[in-house]
Amino acid sequence: MGVLSDLRPRAVFRFFEELCAIPHGSHNTRAVSDYITAFAKARGLKFRQDELNNVIIWKGPTAGYENAPTVMIQGHMDMVAEKEAGCVKDMEREGLDLFVDGDLVGARGTTLGGDDGIAVAMALAILDAEDLQHGPLECLFTVDEEVGMLGARGLDTSDLNAKYMLNLDSEKEKVFTVSCAGATRAVCTLPVSRAAFTGAVLRLTVDGLAGGHSGEEIHKGRANANILMGRALAGLMNVTDLRLLTVKGGAKDNAIPREASALLTVRDPQAAEAAVRTLGAALANEYRAADGGIQVKLTTAERGGSDSPRPPMDEDSTRRVAAFLFCAPNGVQMMSAEVPGLVQTSLNLGQVGAEGGAFVARFLIRSSVDSQAAEITEKVVTLTKALGGVVDIPASYSAWPYRPDSHLRDVMTEAFRAVYHEEPKIEALHAGLECGILSGKMPELDCISFGPDLTDIHTPRERLHIASTERTWRLTLEALKRLKY
Repeated sequence: MGVLSDLRPRAVFRFFEELCAIPHGSHNTRAVSDYITAFAKARGLKFRQDELNNVIIWKGPTAGYENAPTVMIQGHMDMVAEKEAGCVKDMEREGLDLFVDGDLVGARGTTLGGDDGIAVAMALAILDAEDLQHGPLECLFTVDEEVGMLGARGLDTSDLNAKYMLNLDSEKEKVFTVSCAGATRAVCTLPVSRAAFTGAVLRLTVDGLAGGHSGEEIHKGRANANILMGRALAGLMNVTDLRLLTVKGGAKDNAIPREASALLTVRDPQAAEAAVRTLGAALANEYRAADGGIQVKLTTAERGGSDSPRPPMDEDSTRRVAAFLFCAPNGVQMMSAEVPGLVQTSLNLGQVGAEGGAFVARFLIRSSVDSQAAEITEKVVTLTKALGGVVDIPASYSAWPYRPDSHLRDVMTEAFRAVYHEEPKIEALHAGLECGILSGKMPELDCISFGPDLTDIHTPRERLHIASTERTWRLTLEALKRLKY
């Protein structure tokens, strides 16, 4: 008897438990991909497994649905493999230790992978069942969604014919997501030269910021530590001659930076300290409501450390790096006129640092309008080139635009009313979903994203809500039954 064997819907939780027994963190998906293909072989279903480990399984229509449109059921098979301090589980080789606590399913000491294992389990349960009503099905299981949607980006869609897509990768029950932003990653590199300079070596720090997700929280008015560092450097250069030794800020391009630091050689330390005090007071006033913990400090630095190369950047390099940080576009660029409260276009200067004798800055640009994403990207390119640098675009994917007229949304709303006896909440997301990539490859594809309640995803506190899963299952089956044209 499995840990989840008494939970309903039984088939969904049976497949979910089987998935959880297989290690399937991002970049470690071959075993789970093979499990899904073995499932298809055992049932005589047509399937395709590509070189990335993506899997597609086809199933024909049930009686009475021979002329129904093809529906895609889609989710990703990889999970964020995180564990608590002290947990000895090898998540590359060992399955999860599941437990049930009332209405919740969790994994001891680790993430659960409900994001997006529950989508895979639901799709397998639908493919396995013989008593459901549905048209032709294309079930798509992608890989490495959590590390840049690599599976969806590399997928060949030439043999896919779906008209509608049910993406089961949302974590809030009773919410239909109907649009998401596309994204572009931009890596800007400025060459730097170094030359001797005499002065006091000081450390400038900007910290205490709230940070947050660069998509879902970019509109909250929080400060970006890298941008504030640029403001601080510009202010210091107005009162004293200085040179940069090094600068570093941010951890990920998709997170609003909470801290940044720089080592400086300063000609007039007293003038620099006065300028930093003035800036600190100004920031405390400007961000008192949105980001009240900001601190800007200037302290004496120890000489000769591993993070303080000698000599410092020369005057031209120092000015170019400071100008880049001070003038870089950042934050919300435009709000949507169609969807109240939705950020349409933004960018986040997520990481800066010295790498290989150069200054490197990483942006994540998001927009639900591809032409605006291109415009903002060009602004970043223009600024970088003007300062003598180059820009690399390692990744870019299309937005999933809002459809004013969507038959799928109408049918899903009808199905929702039948199951819940209330109205669903319709949302657009200023973050990425695979719907953006897949609808970009298949422009006629009408998509919607939904799912059961999952809390604290990507952490060992992650929990899947059982009753919510059962209701979402009934909603999915009701939608498939109604998608006859």
